[in-house]
Amino acid sequence: MREHGVLRRALLVYQETATKIGGGSTIPPEPLQKTAKLFRTFGEKNNEKKLEEVYIFPAVKKAGGQAGSYADVLIAQHQRGREITDFILAATSGPKISTNNIKSFATALESLVRMYEHHAAIEDTIVFPSWKQTLNSAQLDEMNEKFEDIEHEQFGEDGFENALQQIAAIEQSLGFADLAQFTAPAPPSK
Repeated sequence: MREHGVLRRALLVYQETATKIGGGSTIPPEPLQKTAKLFRTFGEKNNEKKLEEVYIFPAVKKAGGQAGSYADVLIAQHQRGREITDFILAATSGPKISTNNIKSFATALESLVRMYEHHAAIEDTIVFPSWKQTLNSAQLDEMNEKFEDIEHEQFGEDGFENALQQIAAIEQSLGFADLAQFTAPAPPSK
């Protein structure tokens, strides 16, 4: 699920935007519009609707156990994410972020980030490993090929690479491209 890396970078754009807006900075809507569109096409329409909800969640739900118990919650979170993406797309469609309350916009971004951080962590550590256990090696290879075919059908041969280029351009436009700026400061001395 390398797609999660692209989606995590989109979430970082949202988190940094929420932090800047909360601090009184103005953010141009265009990069957020592009981020929401990328999240919609690459995450919601492809990763969630065509892969996880069709192949992974039904298999783990059928298998039961802890992973199976998460399937309905994960689907509900996908739906809530789509609602928040709709809100982001609407708020960023004009020349400036259009919302009656910029604080509520920042809160929506932060809540989406918080939800998907936990969501992806559960998928990566519990759901996906459990799903893989429902398949033998031949079936897993077949699913990997099927997932790759779906991605190519959706986005062309270079779909993942194009998504990486898009998120990199968004990060660059917002000043988030330099990884070093996010290095945590040293802890306080005793």
